[in-house]
This record gives sequence, structure tokens and C-alpha cells, in this order.
Amino acid sequence: IFRETLSKREVRVITGLGKYFRQIDKNRNGFPSQAALKEALKVFHLEMPEGAFESLWLILDDSKSDKVDYGEFTHAIFGEMNEYRKAFVRKAYMKLDFNKTESVPMVDVRKCYCAK
Repeated sequence: IFRETLSKREVRVITGLGKYFRQIDKNRNGFPSQAALKEALKVFHLEMPEGAFESLWLILDDSKSDKVDYGEFTHAIFGEMNEYRKAFVRKAYMKLDFNKTESVPMVDVRKCYCAK
């Protein structure tokens, strides 16, 4: 469903979920627990029947650690980037990594990008 076309509300929900997870991620490990994911879905009015949630959790928590990597969660929602987006990201990265160190310090990102 999410992969086909995202309405403005859906984009706001996904970005809002990311912000919400960053706020509740007290130990900054990027891994929301089952309870945190369930609460987040409730906060964003995405409640689902318990059986459906359990099925979702089994898919997301394939390591059975009772935690889900937020990056993997968003990947499950959005899927792979298409080739156009991948090329665009590579081009932006090459511009940021002008010293060809294969590492871009946050200071350099801040010089080139403003999220406002």
C-alpha cells in the first residue's frame, strides 16, 4: 500500500513516526520495542487488530530480539529506492565527499545542506 503512492498525510505520518521514535529512543540505539511501536501506531491513529499487529511484528522482528531497527522498518514500508533516486543520492554523496575519503563529517553536511 505505502509503496505505490504516498499521499501528503502518509508522508507526514511516516516522517512523524521517525521523529517520534527519535524522541522516545532514550538510549539512542535506533531500535523501538514492540510496546513502543504499538504505542506509536496508536499515537498516529494507525491502530490495527492484535492479530495483524502480531503478524507485522513477526515480520519486522526477524531476529526475535523484541526490537526492530527503525531503518529496517522504513525499508519495509518504502522498499528499495528506484534507480533514479539511487543515482541522485550517489551524486549528492560524491559532492559531499569531495576529498574522496568515503566518509562525510557532519560539519561538511551542515555546510552544504539546510533542512529548513
